[in-house]
Amino acid sequence: MYLLWYEYYQTLPKTHRYSLGQRVDTLFVEIMETIASAAFLPREEKAPYVRVAVRKTDTLKVLLLVLWETKSIDTKKYGALSGRVEEMGRMLGGWYGQLAKTQPRT
Repeated sequence: MYLLWYEYYQTLPKTHRYSLGQRVDTLFVEIMETIASAAFLPREEKAPYVRVAVRKTDTLKVLLLVLWETKSIDTKKYGALSGRVEEMGRMLGGWYGQLAKTQPRT
C-alpha cells in the first residue's frame, strides 16, 4: 500500500505535495512503525499501540479524502488507496477487538 501511495505522492501538485501530501506520507510511516512495535510486544502490552494505529488510520482516511476532494488525486487513485486503507482499518479493528476481549478489565 505504501509503495502505491509513494508513486501517487510523486505526482501530487506542489501545492499539496509539501503540505498535505507530506502529512499523509508521515502517517503511513507512523502507522507502519506502530504496527511493527505492537507485533513484537507481549500480548498484554499491544492494545495501546494498536489503538494508536487505528486512530492514525482514521486520520489517514480523512486526509486522503481531502486530497481527492481538492482534485489533487483522481478518483481512480483515491479508490485504489482508500480501499486498501479501509481494509487495513478493518484488520486493525479486528486485532484491537481480539486484544480487548482477552485483556482483564481494570
